[in-house]
Amino acid sequence: MKNLFQQAQQLQAKLLEELRKIRVEGSSGGGMVRVEMDGEQNVISVKIEPEIFEDKDVTMLEDLVLAAFSDARKKVLEKTQESFKSITGLPIPPV
Repeated sequence: MKNLFQQAQQLQAKLLEELRKIRVEGSSGGGMVRVEMDGEQNVISVKIEPEIFEDKDVTMLEDLVLAAFSDARKKVLEKTQESFKSITGLPIPPV
């Protein structure tokens, strides 16, 4: 039992290490808005191309930022599932 617990702890540590290595970029508007996230879904950066401000359409910008965040989150989840499967050999159910 103790050995099983130690194996679970080692597996958890390895998974966390892999999550910290993940970096993804979500985008929208043809790359006009980009969001970079790590594997723990922390936002690393947000980039907005200056041309987007020419129309002064705040609602459009809000929609593009939201879409870029959603895209980045989706990519983080995909990478997380890939890492989990490569480490454990087992798929995790999609979220």
